[in-house]
Amino acid sequence: MDNYPLLNIFWTMLELFLWILWFFLLFKIITDIFRSRDMSGWGKAGWLILVILIPLVGVLIYVIARGKSMGERDVEQARQTEAAFKTYIRDAAAGGPEGGTGGTGGSHVDDLARLADLREKGAISEEEYQKAKDKLLV
Repeated sequence: MDNYPLLNIFWTMLELFLWILWFFLLFKIITDIFRSRDMSGWGKAGWLILVILIPLVGVLIYVIARGKSMGERDVEQARQTEAAFKTYIRDAAAGGPEGGTGGTGGSHVDDLARLADLREKGAISEEEYQKAKDKLLV
C-alpha cells in the first residue's frame, strides 16, 4: 500500500463510480429504447447498435437526442403504475368478507375514493376529509 498514494486511490474510486454510473445509464437507455412506442423496429435496432457498438458516445447522443421524451415516458409509466395500484387496492378492499358494503347497500370503498378525489381537487380541506372519513368508517 506504500506505493499506491492517496490520489491514486481517489482516482480509482472515481473511475469505478463513473463506470458503474455508465452501466446504470446504459441499462436505463436500453430499457427506454424497447419501451418507446414512437420508434419503429428499425429505429430501435439502430439506436441499440449505436449504444452497444460505440458505448460512451452512443449513450451521450441518445441522452441528448431523446432525453426529454425519456423523462416523459418515465412519468407516464409512474402514472400507469400508480393507477393500477389504486385500482388493485379498491378491488381488494371491495372484495372483503362483506363485499366492502358494510351491510348498508353502498360501498365504503367508493365513498372513500370519492372523498379522496374531492380532497385532491381541492374541493374539501384535509380537516373536512378526515371528519368525513371518520363518519364513514364508524
